[in-house]
Parts: sequence; C-alpha cells; structure tokens
Amino acid sequence: MQFPLHPETPADGRTLEALFNCGPDEIAQKNEQMKALMKAEGLPYGERTHTYNSRNAQELAKWAETRPNGDKIHNALFKAYFVDCKNVAETDVLMSVCESIGLDVTAAEKALADGVFKDAVDEDWNKSRSYGVTGVPTYVVGQNGIVGAQPYEAIESLLLGAGVVERG
Repeated sequence: MQFPLHPETPADGRTLEALFNCGPDEIAQKNEQMKALMKAEGLPYGERTHTYNSRNAQELAKWAETRPNGDKIHNALFKAYFVDCKNVAETDVLMSVCESIGLDVTAAEKALADGVFKDAVDEDWNKSRSYGVTGVPTYVVGQNGIVGAQPYEAIESLLLGAGVVERG
C-alpha cells in the first residue's frame, strides 16, 4: 500500500533543514542515527540533504507490480532515494530505476505520463488515512496497528493480540 509521506513536498524537493526546522548539525546527527539504524539491519544509507515528493514513484511502483519481476522496483526505489539520494519525483530518475531492473522504460514512461495508476494510489492514500497511518513503516493487523520502526516484541504483541499467531 502506498502512503503520502509529506505529500506537500514540491517536485524539486525540500531541504531536510526546512523539513525538520533545524540546522546542518542536527541534520548530520539525524543522518548518523539513521545510518546506524540501517547498518544494524544490514541496509545501506546515504547522506541525505533533501526529501522529495514520492507520488510519481508510487504510481510507477503500482505499475511495476503488474509486470514480471516488477516487485524489484521497491528495493531499487529505496536505493535511489535513501542510498543514492536521487529525486524520485523526476521522470528520468524513475526511468533509470526501471532500466536498472529490466523493466520496459517506454511502457513505464507512458504509464506514468497517462496516470494509469493515479486512482490506485489515491485509493491507497485514502485507505492509509482511514487506518490512521501517520508514518512509515506502519503495521496493520485486523483493526489494530503500530506506527514506526518497532522492536520484534511490539510486532509480536500486535500479531498475538490479533490472533494471527499463538505464543509457542
């Protein structure tokens, strides 16, 4: 499901300083904290300076999910945004992502230009609002959910409370 994190962000992006209303030292500290969290999970992380509007990336991801091996787009978009610090609102960046995972760039460009998955993303956004999603990741099971990166125990508790798993 797609979620509109900072949908008001302009296409050319916004500095993290402006987003968090702080100075460069605080951004450097936030980047170091994120890098440490990501490293602990075995994930790469770049030196981000901006946030970008992800609407186009979300529509492209919906399109890619309908293609063979299209699920690879999620990791490729993660890398483009969080590791390579690319502006995922830009069509050329998105087409480069498609090309890197072997998707048909011409078809991807047409689907994005025609807004083929606009309604599907709108539906996801509405659904996320109805669930009360305020951040990512969010885990929803049944009628309950938790927001943000959570320890194993919190996710286990969510699953136990919903009867999805039993304590063994």
